[in-house]
Amino acid sequence: MPDATPQAPSPLQALRSDYRQKKGELLDAMRAAGSATRGVRAALGRLAALADGTLRALWRQAGFDASFALAAVGGYGRGELFPYSDIDVLLLLPAGSDPAADEALRQRIEGFISQCWDVGLEIGSSVRTVDECLAKADVTVQTALLEARLVTGDRKLFGGFQRRFMAQLDALDFFTAKRLEMHQRHVKYEDTPYALEPNCKESPGGLRDLQMILWTARAAGIGSRWEDLARAGLATAHELRQLKHNEALLSLVRARLHLIAGRREDRLVFDLQNAVAESFGFAHRQSDDGRIVLRASEVLMRRYYWAAKAVTQLNQILLQGIEEHLRAARGEPPTELRRINDRFFDKNGMIEVAQDDLYQAEPHAILETFLIYAKTPGLKGLSVRTLRALYNARTLMNHQFRGDPVNRKTFLAILQQPQGITHAMRLMNQTSVLGRYLWVFRRIVGQMQHDLFHVYTVDQHILMVLRNVRRFFMAEHAHEYPFCSQLAAGWDKPWVLYVAALFHDIAKGRGGDHSELGAGEVRRFCLQHGIQPLDARLIEFLVREHLSMSQIAQKEDLSDPEVIQAFARRVGNERNLTALYLLTVADVRGTSPKVWNAWKGKLLEDLYRLTVRALGGRAPDANAVIESRKRQALIQLALASEPHESHKALWDTLEVSYFMRHDAGDIAWHARQLGRHVPGARAPAGAGAAPRTIVRARLSPVGEGLQVLVYASDRPDLFARICGYFERSGFSILDAKIHTTRNGWALDTFQVVSGLVPEHYRELMNMVEAELPAAIDSQSPLPAPRLGRVSRRVKSFPIAPRIDLHPDDKAQRWLLTVTASDRVGLLYNIARILAAHGISVELAKITTLGERVEDMFLLQGAQLQHNKAQLAIEQELVEVLEGV
Repeated sequence: MPDATPQAPSPLQALRSDYRQKKGELLDAMRAAGSATRGVRAALGRLAALADGTLRALWRQAGFDASFALAAVGGYGRGELFPYSDIDVLLLLPAGSDPAADEALRQRIEGFISQCWDVGLEIGSSVRTVDECLAKADVTVQTALLEARLVTGDRKLFGGFQRRFMAQLDALDFFTAKRLEMHQRHVKYEDTPYALEPNCKESPGGLRDLQMILWTARAAGIGSRWEDLARAGLATAHELRQLKHNEALLSLVRARLHLIAGRREDRLVFDLQNAVAESFGFAHRQSDDGRIVLRASEVLMRRYYWAAKAVTQLNQILLQGIEEHLRAARGEPPTELRRINDRFFDKNGMIEVAQDDLYQAEPHAILETFLIYAKTPGLKGLSVRTLRALYNARTLMNHQFRGDPVNRKTFLAILQQPQGITHAMRLMNQTSVLGRYLWVFRRIVGQMQHDLFHVYTVDQHILMVLRNVRRFFMAEHAHEYPFCSQLAAGWDKPWVLYVAALFHDIAKGRGGDHSELGAGEVRRFCLQHGIQPLDARLIEFLVREHLSMSQIAQKEDLSDPEVIQAFARRVGNERNLTALYLLTVADVRGTSPKVWNAWKGKLLEDLYRLTVRALGGRAPDANAVIESRKRQALIQLALASEPHESHKALWDTLEVSYFMRHDAGDIAWHARQLGRHVPGARAPAGAGAAPRTIVRARLSPVGEGLQVLVYASDRPDLFARICGYFERSGFSILDAKIHTTRNGWALDTFQVVSGLVPEHYRELMNMVEAELPAAIDSQSPLPAPRLGRVSRRVKSFPIAPRIDLHPDDKAQRWLLTVTASDRVGLLYNIARILAAHGISVELAKITTLGERVEDMFLLQGAQLQHNKAQLAIEQELVEVLEGV
C-alpha cells in the first residue's frame, strides 16, 4: 500500500505556523489585560522579541556571510512592537558590497525579504553599507538609525556603524530639525491635543511627542530611558512618574486600537472609541429612566485628553531643558535674564520666576504671570522653572483664591489687554490655571461634543472662538473676513465680546439648555468681577442668544419681513446686533475648518443688514474709521489741488485691509503719487500708456528716516529685491507694509533709516527714487546674500532662533513668524529664501525689540502645500537665522 503518512512541513511553513501561533497568544493576552497599564511595555517587548527570534531563524536559512548584520530600526529598534506595526530593519553590508553588481548577493537579499513576508513579518527594509547610511542621513533617516539595535550578524560591523553615526551626528542641529518637524506635524494634526478623533501616535500630546524627548536626549548623550533624564537633573521624580504613566496609557490605547481594528490604526475615530472604551472596562452611565448620561467613550476620551495635555506640558518642559543642556555643552553662555519686575525675569522670551517658591509666598503672582505674558511684547511662554513652580502651586488655587478681589481684578485685566489675550488664555488652560480659577471652565476641559461639525473639545472650541473674535480686531487678519473687521474697528469695548466668547458654551454637557445655563454662569461672573450693569446685560444677552442668529439665518426665510422684524425685536438695538453677529461668525468658524463657507457667511451678513434696516439704523457699508480716513485723505488731496476723483482709479484696486493699515496722510500721499499711474487709469497728455515701476520717497512723517513708496507689478522676488537694495545702500528697514492690489500690483510702504546724519536724507530721497526702480526691474539673479556681524551683546547672550510657519484660517495663505537676533541683512536673507522657493510676500510686519527681531509675513506659494518643501524652507531659514 502507498505510504499515507503526511509530509512534514517545510522549515518555512513550520516557522510561519510557530510565529502566527505565538503572536496570536500574545495578542490574546493583551486583549485580556483590561485597563491596567502596568504590563503594556512588557507586552510590546514580547512582540518585538518574537519578531527578533523569527528574523534570526530566517537570517540563518538565508545563509548570509558572517560579515553582514541585521539591525532593527525605528520603533522596532526601541525593542517594542505594536500588534500591526511595520517591522523596520536595516541590512547592513560590509564595505565594498554592491547588490547591483553581485547577482548572488542580490538574490539572497531578495529571497530573505520575500521569506519575511511569507512568514507573516510585515517588514520595511533598507539595504546599505555604513558609508551609504551616513551619506543619506537626513533627519528622518537619522531618527531611524539613532534607535538602531542589532538583531543578528556581525557585532563589529554594527558597533563601528554606531560609533561613526554618533560621531557624525550634530546633536544641536538634530534637535533643531526635529523641533521643526514636530511643529509641522502638530500643524498637520490641527495643532491641538483635543481633536475629537485624535491620532494617539502623531497628534500633539501623542506618543510621538514622548519619543521626541527620548530621541533628542539620546542624540545629546543623556541616555535613552526616562531614568537617564532624571539622573541628568532634567526631570523631577514627579515628572518621571508622569512620563511613565502617560506613555503606558497612550501605548495601551494604541495597542487596543490595533487589536480592535485588526490592522494598523492609530486614530481614535468615532467608530472605534466605544469599542476601545469597553476594552478598558468602561461602560455607559445611565439615569434611572434608562437615558445615557455619560458614554463609555466620553470616559475614555477624557482620560486620553488629560494624558495628552500632560504629555504636551512634559514635552515643553523637557525639550527646553535638553536645548539648554545642548547649548551649554557647545560652550554658549547662559541665557541673559532681563528683569521684568521684582517677581519675574525675561529669559530669552520665557517668563522666569525670581524664586522657586514665589507663588507660595505671593499667590497673587499666579495670575500676574499671565497678565505679564499678555502685555509684554516678545514673550513666548513660560520657562521650565516657572512651569514647575505653577504645578507646585496648584493646591493654592482654591475657593479662597477664586474669591480674592485682587485675583478677580487681574483676571479681568488679562481680558481687557489690547494684545496677547488668546495666547494668555491658551497658556492658562495648558497649565490648568484657567480651570482652577474659573471652576466652571474646569468641567468642560476635555469634554467631547457628539456632533458632526465640532472637531474640538468644548474647552478648545471656546478658546478657538475667543481667538476668532480677537482676530476681528487685528489689522493683519483683516483680509480673512473684511466685513467683520470693519465692524470690529468701530467697537469700543472688545473685552465684552471676549468674555461672551469665553462663556458661550461653558455649560455644555450638563443637560438642559446650555445657553440659558451659561447666561446664569456669566451673570454670576459679571457680578463677582464688578462689571458695569450695561456691559453685563450685553454679555449675558450674547451668551443666551449665541445660537439664535445662525439658526435664523440658516433655517428661516429671510425674505419674510415678519422673520426680520421678530429678530430685530429679539436683539433690541444695533449694538446688540453687531456684537451678536461678530460672536456668531467667530462661533461657526470655531466649530471646524470645514463648516464655514461663503454661503453661510452671506446668509449671516444678509440677516445682519436686513435687521439693521429694521432697527431703523443704516448698515455700515464701510467701517466708520475707514470712512473717516478716506474723508480726511480727500480733504488733503483737495488742498493739494488734485483733480476731482483723481484717487478713484487707485482706490478701486484696494482691499479694505489697505485702508486699515494706513492713516489718512499715507492714503492721500499714495493717491497723489499714483493716481495717474494705475494701470487702466487715464494717462496725462503725452505720457506713455505702459505702466511702469514707481518709487517715491519722503521724510518720514512719524520720526527719523525715510518713508518709501513702491508701486510695481507684483512678482515673487519683488520683496527680496527691495530688501536687497536697502541693504546694499546702507538702510535698515524698521517697518514694511506690503499690499497687493486687485489688479496684481504691489503697493508697498517702507520705513527706513540710515547711518547718515539727518541733513543728508533729502539727498538720499533722490538716490532711492532714481536707483530702486532699476533694482526692482532688473532681470538678473538676486545678489548673493551677506550677513552683517551680530552685536557683542548678541554674541554674549545669543537668542535661539524660532520659526513658525502655518496656514491661515482659509488655508489659502501662510503666516510666517521669525524670531532671531538682529543683524544687518537678515531681512534680505529671509526674503531671498522665500523668493528662491517662488513664495510671494503679501504682508509683512517688521518688529525689532532691542536685539531681537520678530517679523511676521503673510505668504502665498504653491511650494507651501508640500510638507518636504516646507521643511526645506524652514531649515534654510533656521540656518540663516543661526548665521550658518
